[in-house]
Amino acid sequence: MSPSSVKAIAEPRGAPRRGWHRFANPGRFLRAASKVQPWLTAFGVVLTAVGLIWGLFFAPADWQQGDAVRIMYIHVPAAWLASAGYLMLALCSAASLVWRHPLADLAAAEIGPIGAVFTALCLATGSLWGKPMWGAWWVWDARLTSVLVLFFLYLGHITLVRAFDDPTRGYRAGAILALLGVVNLPIIKFSVDWWNTLHQPATISLTGAPSMYIGMLWPLAFSAVGYACVFAALALAGTRAAVMERRIRALLLAEAARAEDSAPGAADALETQVPA
Repeated sequence: MSPSSVKAIAEPRGAPRRGWHRFANPGRFLRAASKVQPWLTAFGVVLTAVGLIWGLFFAPADWQQGDAVRIMYIHVPAAWLASAGYLMLALCSAASLVWRHPLADLAAAEIGPIGAVFTALCLATGSLWGKPMWGAWWVWDARLTSVLVLFFLYLGHITLVRAFDDPTRGYRAGAILALLGVVNLPIIKFSVDWWNTLHQPATISLTGAPSMYIGMLWPLAFSAVGYACVFAALALAGTRAAVMERRIRALLLAEAARAEDSAPGAADALETQVPA
């Protein structure tokens, strides 16, 4: 296998080169991600720390829920990132099925476990918050049940992409599941409006002013932005590692093929040196 063949494996031909599509090229992606990831990591750690310290220790308590509301600064950003992460997973899956580019597959495979962790954090903190408010750790509320389904969708994607000997088949199966699961996102969003649930309605909306005291809104915003930066930094780090792993595997395969090709020639030369 020639070096050009190795490059073709690591950086497939036919990748779009205009607009944002140019970052589908693994080389360009690695160069861009190496510059962006440290900044995302730094901003994520700082903003999350500021938001959590501000919210847990200095923000005012709620007049109804008291100090129990402070778990909101952990729970709500995790819930937002759980849904947003699945949307990113679905977009990567769509890009994989449409353009057949392996970088989208690698990104989706890395987003899945991170999204599952944020969803598990959302469910765990929601249970802790629900106990003093509802008197139960868990109820089969529409919002809670749909988020639990989201968690299972993440687990299903993680399992499918690793369930086949041929990685391509696993990526395709995971992509189809991810796209089918998108129907659960509007159910999560509008479940409190469509059904009579215990879960409170949204206090922050894109179409209206927030119904939250500004002293509680700011630390929540810091936590949410910090969570988003951490999520993006982890996804970039995982995808970078996956791209480099694929390149190393391609180089090892090339070296093995080169050694196999040179072995018969060495044996023939040895036979010519042996006297009859």
